[in-house]
Amino acid sequence: MVITVSGNKKEVAEGLTLLELMKQEKVEMPDYVTVSINEEFVESDAKESTVLKEGDNVEFLYFMGGGC
Repeated sequence: MVITVSGNKKEVAEGLTLLELMKQEKVEMPDYVTVSINEEFVESDAKESTVLKEGDNVEFLYFMGGGC
């Protein structure tokens, strides 16, 4: 099936979970990354049980701290 990950179309296996995708994409510090699928945020404890579907649009959001 085809999904979009961070703006890039990717062919992935049917039944792929969000957590498996994060491992495939080598997401650093996955516990600190916010994920949206089709512009809806996924709860942290749902990453393992969320199964991706054909046409899903997945975005990984990394929050950076800073300032003086």
